[in-house]
Amino acid sequence: MDRRLYLKGLVLCVAVLLQHTAQAQDNQRWRDSLTVLNRQIATQPWSTDLHLRKAAANLQLKQWQYAVDEYALVLQKEPHNPAALFYRAYANTHLHRYELARTDYESLLAVHPRHFEARLSLAVVLQMMGQRQDALNQFNQVIEFHADSAVAYAARANLEREMKQDEAALYDWHRAEQLEPLNPLYVVSHVDLLLVLERREEARRVLDHAVRRGVPRGMLKEWYDKCRR
Repeated sequence: MDRRLYLKGLVLCVAVLLQHTAQAQDNQRWRDSLTVLNRQIATQPWSTDLHLRKAAANLQLKQWQYAVDEYALVLQKEPHNPAALFYRAYANTHLHRYELARTDYESLLAVHPRHFEARLSLAVVLQMMGQRQDALNQFNQVIEFHADSAVAYAARANLEREMKQDEAALYDWHRAEQLEPLNPLYVVSHVDLLLVLERREEARRVLDHAVRRGVPRGMLKEWYDKCRR
């Protein structure tokens, strides 16, 4: 697999902070929940709680448009509902409606400027739209507000790599490693870039340091081999 595509996929996963890791749960249970919720909504059509719960079930089942429709109903009643804005943007991202997603994230951030997930997700959407400088500005703000987030540094490093800002990317991979020293993905991303820059000795030192911190050496074998080529 092309590692750049892999990293982009990672960034998308972390921009929503693994909101849907429960997808492996029984889908039938979610379909059963939808049946119950539809009955309840029929008798309480303007219940914000019920529409939010139904939309959450739609998301679990990857029914993106149904989720968008439910969140729209909530936002008709509560235009600044943070959950509806955030998850409607998330659903629209899956539908490749990036401008709509951007609008919802910006609306949420206008009220909650320190909302970590929303600003990180906005940065990723802007990156997907090709608006790299705007995306970088958003990543910078994420880190300004949340300087202890390894995810934020990793996401910014991925963008800096795209922008050919290699030294900045190296710094951010290093910071991500410092904050989450046992995360091998940050290590290999850092090493990958060093190898591209033909800095093999430095890459080897990064690997050795990771092993001393507790990352299993076997997980890094491929990159040790690359350092010897």
